[in-house]
Amino acid sequence: MYIANATTLTHAATLAMLQSAVARAEEIGQPQCIVIVDASGVALGQIRMNGAKFLSLKSAESKARTAASIRAPSDAIPEAVGPAIAAATDNHVTRLGGGLPILMNGQCVGGIGVGSGSAEQDVDVAMAALRKIGAETGAFGA
Repeated sequence: MYIANATTLTHAATLAMLQSAVARAEEIGQPQCIVIVDASGVALGQIRMNGAKFLSLKSAESKARTAASIRAPSDAIPEAVGPAIAAATDNHVTRLGGGLPILMNGQCVGGIGVGSGSAEQDVDVAMAALRKIGAETGAFGA
């Protein structure tokens, strides 16, 4: 009653996801900022690839935290509430595409946010990271 067992991402999973995301970004020729957070939104790893927009690191972090918090893609935030929820959370929640939850066996263990390309490129890179560790991707158009 006073404790809960939880599945958590390891540092090995974080590194594998970052490596896979970087490889995919290189394949498509779009340098990216990539941030991985745990289920509570704490950053586990991040990278800004050479040539990626430096401010995209902030949006990638917001995308990752949003996806982990709502356990859905960051762009699932309704457009009508996007500005208000961003303001209310000091821009820690965003409706920009490129953030995906990391789901393992139906449990959200974190989020990944990618930024610096188009929303489609960002999601493509995030999907590569999810596939690397066997995370669920079916709901995101894999």
